[in-house]
Amino acid sequence: MGQENKSTITDFILLGLFSDSQHPHFLVAIVLLILITAITGNSILALLIWSDVHLHTPMYFLLSQLSLMDLTLISTTIPKMAADFFSGHRSISSIGCGVQIFLYLMLGVAECVLLTLMAFDRYLAICNPLRYTVFMTPKVCVQMAVSSWLGGILISLIHTICVMHFSTCDSRKIHHFFCEVMALLKLSCEDTSNYEKVVLVSGTMFLLIPFGLIVTSYTLVFLTVLSMNSHKGKNKALATCSSHLSVVSLYFGPAMIIYMTPGSSLPAEVDQHLFVFDVLITPMLNPLIYSLRNKEVLRALRKLLRRRLMVK
Repeated sequence: MGQENKSTITDFILLGLFSDSQHPHFLVAIVLLILITAITGNSILALLIWSDVHLHTPMYFLLSQLSLMDLTLISTTIPKMAADFFSGHRSISSIGCGVQIFLYLMLGVAECVLLTLMAFDRYLAICNPLRYTVFMTPKVCVQMAVSSWLGGILISLIHTICVMHFSTCDSRKIHHFFCEVMALLKLSCEDTSNYEKVVLVSGTMFLLIPFGLIVTSYTLVFLTVLSMNSHKGKNKALATCSSHLSVVSLYFGPAMIIYMTPGSSLPAEVDQHLFVFDVLITPMLNPLIYSLRNKEVLRALRKLLRRRLMVK
């Protein structure tokens, strides 16, 4: 009761991720450790790409955009959840809830588009190397990045307006650690079945089509790689593409389960764990996958560390 009394009637109450846990402090400590790792890893990767001239290529430019999206995504949800846990103040205003929905959906759609464009970049570089430098100009790279962000903004804005338009009943408790579309719809007094079908269809479309294009691109890439005579070139191409495919699997796996299944078919605990993987684990693993399996990134990192040590 104390929590509700401190909130205005228009505020929502986020029940959080560890409300039923026997060891919440231990779990929050792990979450914060992963958060710090994710922020550090993505920040270093973006810094390396922007500062090292050898990484000023289309592939790494798009990768820097992915790191920027991951940084924004993890900052949208996890700090608020941690602050709520330590302060005990779990309320969030309607405007704040709308902002969280908008940012999460925007970044989700933007990453879908960006990962598809990254797959196309690898297809063009390996399958059509003579056309690559002609087509993938700096202007085209910027247009790709801008289209990812703008596509996410447009789709997210439409869904956010629709979700926030529904009126809610007396209960303002959201069974989630952030304002998520389906969790918020469960509080509505209105019939949301038609809109839930729209979410299911749009989620399927924005996941299956990009995923299909990515699989097609990498299938063509692997067929081309297998016909290469250069053992070194073959290994380099496979290492780069396997890193991309690992990130694609991490992102699309949980997202497909969340948005391609009816909202009521998943238990609330399973749903939240999938979102934890999506907004916390994946942003932490992405820079590790790209850096540990990429000699150019490791070389740039060693160069940066040597430069720092020489300055000291």
